[in-house]
Amino acid sequence: MYNKPIIVFEGIEGSGKSHHIKKIANFLKKKKAKFVKIREPGGSSNSEKIRRLILNNKSDLDKFSDLLLYFAARNENIEKIIKKNYKKKIILIDRFTDSTIAYQYYGMGLNRKIIDLINNYFLNQIHVSFTFLNIVSMKNLKKRLNKRKNLNKYDKFNINFYNRVQKGFVKVSKNNKKYLIINSNDTIKENEKIILNKIKFLTKIK
Repeated sequence: MYNKPIIVFEGIEGSGKSHHIKKIANFLKKKKAKFVKIREPGGSSNSEKIRRLILNNKSDLDKFSDLLLYFAARNENIEKIIKKNYKKKIILIDRFTDSTIAYQYYGMGLNRKIIDLINNYFLNQIHVSFTFLNIVSMKNLKKRLNKRKNLNKYDKFNINFYNRVQKGFVKVSKNNKKYLIINSNDTIKENEKIILNKIKFLTKIK
């Protein structure tokens, strides 16, 4: 019997996290392991509706309104997906609670106490097992964003914002044994191997 952890992939835009989570999902499918994969914002049906509102290029929502929408989307995922599958299936999440700290606190300067309070209330007895933090140089970030055909609101911040967010992620991960920093400036294949080996260890799937 394999383990059923919650595994989160974090990182700023262009850091490769979505690529790697897809690779791991394909691996788990081949192994016929029971798992669910969700993203933030997004995931459940209602959360996907909220995602479209948050990322809309024409959105002029205040940053605190954005924060509350992120929490609303997260609550829908926790109540309708995560709680039902917790310890029953492997749960892969493309961005989660630490993204709120990195983006809304370190990036936008919103109140950390409020963010922590609501995050802790939502999680309650739910524990993230492991987090992969994908980091990328600002030079490569620019290159990767320039290649994207469709940019959402969060793809269009200035480079200083992304730099603050990434430094925030690194601070959150510091001295945390349940974090592994993946240098996305290295080759994709090399990082795929590192991540897959860790996934095999976490899930006990060979």
